[in-house]
Amino acid sequence: MEGKLVRLRAFEKSDLDSIMKWINDEEVTDFLAGGMLTYPVSSIAEEKFIEAAVKSSDTDKSFVIETLAEHKYLGGTAFHAINWLNRSAGLGITIGDKSFWGRGYGTDAMRVMMRLGFDKMNLHRLWLHVHDYNQRAIASYEKCGFKREGVLREDRFYRGRYHDTIVMGILESEYRATA
Repeated sequence: MEGKLVRLRAFEKSDLDSIMKWINDEEVTDFLAGGMLTYPVSSIAEEKFIEAAVKSSDTDKSFVIETLAEHKYLGGTAFHAINWLNRSAGLGITIGDKSFWGRGYGTDAMRVMMRLGFDKMNLHRLWLHVHDYNQRAIASYEKCGFKREGVLREDRFYRGRYHDTIVMGILESEYRATA
């Protein structure tokens, strides 16, 4: 699926070199939910991640984010914990190439994910977690129509102190009102 700036596509083994350029960059990975990449990641482990990402799963769907113009790998995005009964899913996104930060690529990718989730997958609610120190991401999510739903107080230990994790969500009706 395409947006104005990006295209979402399946992972390929050839993406490994692009991923390895940022996967161990703390400036990038410190923003990931739960500090999931606290420790260095090997190319072997990342290759296994790519293999898992391309396998069909009922509860997780992962995609590469690339530029429309140059087909340049920027990062990844995924639906997590898809609940087909309640028609809800968690979202995650990473723009690993820092030269594309703050230029609208993440917002465009999130809008494509929303379109995929609501228009193609028939979901009712999308949600995500974001750390309170990731103000750029919070602004992007709010621009897309996400609302703050709650706070996991002092949920993340980062750079010597505890931080809140903000729970944000958007309902299908809210998406339709802005689409």
